[in-house]
Amino acid sequence: MIFNALLAKIIKRGSLTVVAPNGQSCQFGDGSGHPVTIRLHDGTAAYEIGLNPYLKLGEAYMDGRLTVDPPATIYEFLDLLTSNLGTRFAGPFFEAYGALRRMKRRFDQHNPVGKAQKNVAHHYDLDGGIYDLFLDRDKQYSCAYFQHPDMTLEEAQLAKKRHIAAKLRIEPGMRVLDIGCGWGGMALTLAEETGAEVVGVTLSQEQLKVAQRRAQERGLSDQVEFRLQDYRTVKESFDRIVSVGMFEHVGVGHFAEYFRGVDHLLTHDGVALIHTIGRLDGPGATNPWIAKYIFPGGYIPALSEMSASVERSGLFMTDVEVLRLHYAETLREWRRRFMERRDTAARIYDERFCRMWEFYLAGSETSFRNEGMVIFQMQIAKKIDALPMTRDYMLDGERRLNEQAAPQQRLLAGD
Repeated sequence: MIFNALLAKIIKRGSLTVVAPNGQSCQFGDGSGHPVTIRLHDGTAAYEIGLNPYLKLGEAYMDGRLTVDPPATIYEFLDLLTSNLGTRFAGPFFEAYGALRRMKRRFDQHNPVGKAQKNVAHHYDLDGGIYDLFLDRDKQYSCAYFQHPDMTLEEAQLAKKRHIAAKLRIEPGMRVLDIGCGWGGMALTLAEETGAEVVGVTLSQEQLKVAQRRAQERGLSDQVEFRLQDYRTVKESFDRIVSVGMFEHVGVGHFAEYFRGVDHLLTHDGVALIHTIGRLDGPGATNPWIAKYIFPGGYIPALSEMSASVERSGLFMTDVEVLRLHYAETLREWRRRFMERRDTAARIYDERFCRMWEFYLAGSETSFRNEGMVIFQMQIAKKIDALPMTRDYMLDGERRLNEQAAPQQRLLAGD
């Protein structure tokens, strides 16, 4: 069986049992750790997974053709797999498969203006109630920043926004563009806490409606404008640009276009901060299950790919920070919250959707724990002297934002 041969190649540590449809079982690993047992419920599942594991494993779980025996969950199974794989491919099969995926990635990630909106709608125009099940109250759908291990998700998401605001050194009255503004939380926080005038652009109809309503409710409609607009069609200039969790949707063939756009949109002394998921093991390709079911057209960049595009754009790369494991902790909390309200998610959609979302959250978390996925925060500027020479201003600004009695604090109290 191809599937068993792959598992024998991969699983060197841990304890995995695979039960075939006829009841026969095979063991893999050295017997250490907590045992995990998976069951295959039809004769073709193992064959399909063996031939195309990166796509068919997730599909088999979604369809209930592969299940995990309690008390283990799909998380424990994926953690066992990815901790054995690490950041390297396990043998010629995976190397050849990875090379094939990289060869076709520019086609898969072709995201012109019209197609980009369709790709965004696939994920972000879901019933909004789904996101309310697991996100924080500010609806931050990106990596939080855990300054302290005991932070709540709400506190860590607010800390993330202030961490970014401090790096941008925003002053009252500055014009800020938020590329991929989501449900508006970043733009609203920047307006409230720095006195900036903010324009947020999104390609999601659902996110736009929520963001505009929130601006009105918080009395910020004159200070914050939200638009349904592709950043490539924005014509104004801005003192600052922030983009959180959007660069993953650009596509490798559009990196040069993206940074040329940032250069065009910044004033002569402008500064931008790009917050994106990144990979530590060099250029790769998008997981086909993620591309099909979660983020069509998406791609997680290597720092070498981002920096090469910045260099060619004429912009200066002025600061880079790598946030390790912060997203793993964020995803753990999202997964916990989702599982607590799984019955509600099933009523909104169905069981297959719930299994898809479980696989997505569990697979994403294990990628950050075991496979070299991190967060890059890249600061770029048009002038080499646009910012102070040391990072002290970031620390001072972040401390000041954390100490001030900001309206955003009401969210943490549940108001």
